Amino acid sequence: MLEVGIETLLLLLAAGFAAGFIDAIAGGGGLITVPVLLLAGANPVTALSTNKIQGLFGAATAAATYARAGHVDLKAQVGPALIAFAAAVAGAFLVAYLPTEWIRVILPVLLIGIAIFFALKKGLDDLDRQRRLSPALFTALIVPLCGAYDGLLGPGAGSFYMLAFVSLAGYGILRATAHTKLLNFASNAGGLLAFSFVATPWWITGLLMGCAQIAGARAGAGLAKKQGARVIKPLLVVTSVSLAAKLLWDMI
Repeated sequence: MLEVGIETLLLLLAAGFAAGFIDAIAGGGGLITVPVLLLAGANPVTALSTNKIQGLFGAATAAATYARAGHVDLKAQVGPALIAFAAAVAGAFLVAYLPTEWIRVILPVLLIGIAIFFALKKGLDDLDRQRRLSPALFTALIVPLCGAYDGLLGPGAGSFYMLAFVSLAGYGILRATAHTKLLNFASNAGGLLAFSFVATPWWITGLLMGCAQIAGARAGAGLAKKQGARVIKPLLVVTSVSLAAKLLWDMI
């Protein structure tokens, strides 16, 4: 049975499309969908868990789109994706034990730092650079950290994955964006698995929003493939600053 009325559902579908478009390029689609889910009457936990349902579709679509264009080898990412999944499950179950309020205070500062990095760092384009961590060390250290954070809180996880791929793995902007999507999908799935034990997601609404996410993700990934860093960098800066502003507003 549908959890919301038709008019509300149409608003949620529009939000899902917009979020899929933004997520496919720079991440941060939850800035749109979570507030709209709250406006639709979902409590915070239901909104977060429903957001993870619909977010799976957008991340999977973007990952497949980038893979077909040759920007990422999804088979090579299976191992890191499984680690991100497990770390997200662990992170979600650790919500009751870790000082998430301190994380919420620090998070806006980190996001603003990411925005400044991508806005001012010279030479950031679609060309790969020298990596600072080997693939094995990156998978062992960075992937579980980002995955656990995605399960624990979630906002900004895509930006953290992106920053790590650019600054530590040495990837160009477009290639880094492509590599975040399967990991985002995996940590979203892990968080949803954990949430399903402690929350009541709007499954039907989330699945319908997921269909809208597919359309938005295809459009966003298509634009990113054509424009590369020229569109990814400014949108990443805008979404990081917007997310930081929202988190600071929520603390007031």
